[in-house]
Amino acid sequence: MSGGITAMAVTRWWLIRHAPARTAPGIICGSSDPDADTGDRAATAALAGALPAGALWLTSPLRRSRQTAQALWHRSPRLADTAVVEPALAEQDFGDWEGISHDRAAARDPGAAALFWSNPARHAPPAGESFAAVMERSGSALRRLTGLHGGRDVVAVIHAGPIRAALALALDLTPEAALRLRIDPWSLSRIDHYAALEGDGTAGEGSWSVGGMNVRPGTF
Repeated sequence: MSGGITAMAVTRWWLIRHAPARTAPGIICGSSDPDADTGDRAATAALAGALPAGALWLTSPLRRSRQTAQALWHRSPRLADTAVVEPALAEQDFGDWEGISHDRAAARDPGAAALFWSNPARHAPPAGESFAAVMERSGSALRRLTGLHGGRDVVAVIHAGPIRAALALALDLTPEAALRLRIDPWSLSRIDHYAALEGDGTAGEGSWSVGGMNVRPGTF
């Protein structure tokens, strides 16, 4: 049983899309695992300087997520030196289309490609997952982690899909609407959760606000 409400908790989510993946232009890269190109020193410095010390850091299991976090720590050791790996915040799995272009996918399986593009928010590629499924798993993870870490800063170095899902959670967007959101590499988005902090240290249901979306280095 709860120990009673003790305070108001503001949980601040700092959502970072990883540095560009080292892939050829036009190649589908969701659950596949290329390295990140973290050589943009100006972007690394600007982003590191905008982030709070003492935050909980999260990454996905994918290399480009973890390597981006490490680049930020190297630039500013005050931030952190370790992160919790959260599988639910991984990028969308494009199944049989991983590592090829959409043109090649359409040529190889025109029926599946036509179905996918009829509603890319809700149809999954062959052996993959839909963006709606990404929203469901990512939204559940955000609610769970917000409850566990109420009142903290949480820095999540993740992917475009889960960041769109987080913004959709805060804004009550449908999957179709969330796919319209542009999320660039190295960008920062910010959502805050306001809730009563219970006596056991967990945050209640509360409400969300959006402080910024797809903010690029140099404009923080």
